[in-house]
Amino acid sequence: MQVTETTIPGVVVLTPVRHGDARGFFSESWNSARLADAGFHHDFVQDNHSLSSQAGTIRGLHFQAPPHAQAKLVRCGRGCLYDVAVDIRRGSPTYGQWTGVELSFENGKQLLIPEGFAHGFVTRSPDTEIIYKCTDYYVPDCDGAVHWDSADIDWALEGSPVLSDKDAHAPRLAEFDTPFDWDGTP
Repeated sequence: MQVTETTIPGVVVLTPVRHGDARGFFSESWNSARLADAGFHHDFVQDNHSLSSQAGTIRGLHFQAPPHAQAKLVRCGRGCLYDVAVDIRRGSPTYGQWTGVELSFENGKQLLIPEGFAHGFVTRSPDTEIIYKCTDYYVPDCDGAVHWDSADIDWALEGSPVLSDKDAHAPRLAEFDTPFDWDGTP
């Protein structure tokens, strides 16, 4: 597994090795023991899978607040998307900053996002599937969002995005009262 740091400490790109032949490929997308040896200690308890039928669909920026905060491991099962993490930890030296990476079926990259970050993505192709692991269960009362265009993210959109009502009406980052505090660790 190749580990690549991003511009925000703690948010990393994981690129699993693909073993391919004429039939296709095999890839180990997560191995707790191997990644613990690399310093990543996550107990994933829930897997999610979504499909966005149109290119230009934005989902996010979403988070789940404490006491059910979630770290996520995000990958693309089909198509292509631009995946983003925004630091929303009060007191963090990178508060409000974002980092993003293209995830596609072809490149096999994954984005590991710690607790305390809002997560979102824009689809680059039709019928894009996103698959992600979470370290806590979904709890509706802890569900939160920050407005998709309030963190100066370069979504590289061609036209208006396809949005849910929740995402269109989420609070802007400047007006947002975060439930997360930075504890001094990445």
